[in-house]
Amino acid sequence: MQHWLIKSEPDVFSIDDLARVKREPWTGVRNYQARNFMWRDMKPGDLALFYHSNAKPPGIAGVAKVAGVPYPDATQFDPKSEYFDAKATKGNPRWWLVDFEFAGKFSELLPLDILKADPVLSEMTVCQRGTRLSITPVEAVHFKRACKLAGFK
Repeated sequence: MQHWLIKSEPDVFSIDDLARVKREPWTGVRNYQARNFMWRDMKPGDLALFYHSNAKPPGIAGVAKVAGVPYPDATQFDPKSEYFDAKATKGNPRWWLVDFEFAGKFSELLPLDILKADPVLSEMTVCQRGTRLSITPVEAVHFKRACKLAGFK
């Protein structure tokens, strides 16, 4: 099993939204490296830290689980979507996604400041300067440490 960190702005889609809908396709990723993580590396059952970005404060809000195999992101084919890609075709899609399902919410947000201050978690990609990817791999030790600090089993 691999571990991930997925970012979403809470005013767009939050951990509470995922809890409400139970399962959601992770649409709109338009970075090739993040796309490749979903397309080539994520497997059903992998766990992801759900990170609220562009929030005050930003931080990890809970855990999601990869709930299926990758498939083409339908927003790339929709001319009305902000994620439309004129170069993508159904025969040759450019953008792939996976579904995530709700696994749990932390009782309190684990803020970025705490992640950076922790000697183990400070090594996470999300703590590094200039890192803006919406999906990043997470080492098992970091996943376990974040869950432990949040009191999440």
